Amino acid sequence: MPGLSGRVLVVDDSEVIRQLIRVNLELEGFEVVTAADGAECLEVVEQVRPDVVTLDVVMPRLDGLRTAARLRRDPGTSGLRIAIVSACTPADLERGESAGVDGYLGKPFEPTDLVDLVRGLMALPPRGEGGGGPGALRPGPAHPGLTRPARGFRSRRTD
Repeated sequence: MPGLSGRVLVVDDSEVIRQLIRVNLELEGFEVVTAADGAECLEVVEQVRPDVVTLDVVMPRLDGLRTAARLRRDPGTSGLRIAIVSACTPADLERGESAGVDGYLGKPFEPTDLVDLVRGLMALPPRGEGGGGPGALRPGPAHPGLTRPARGFRSRRTD
């Protein structure tokens, strides 16, 4: 197994999805911590100090886009790399980009795409140090239904 590549906080209200993401990332050497929703993420993030946070969009108490916006507003977490891993609408993608999300992977996803997304985010310089904001990743394929590519966002959705 490769050496640890960094710490990832996986936030999803589905325990099955959390474990699926956890296993795939751990097999690639990442250290993974999980949270069941955005509110728990905000409690755990200060203790865990992850390199990357993956967020589902639709969750109880605090959804993924509002969680991303809160992480960006807090000086202690504003530099975190944040990815949405969710089945989103084009409007969700636009809101995610506005909230400062660095990347997107649509559900269902291929495990290799998940690993590539997390590795890509970890390879970027920290935000505020030339790492840019939304769109800092190389452009991925345009999301179906968007009139323009959402820079840095990737999706495998075909609907």
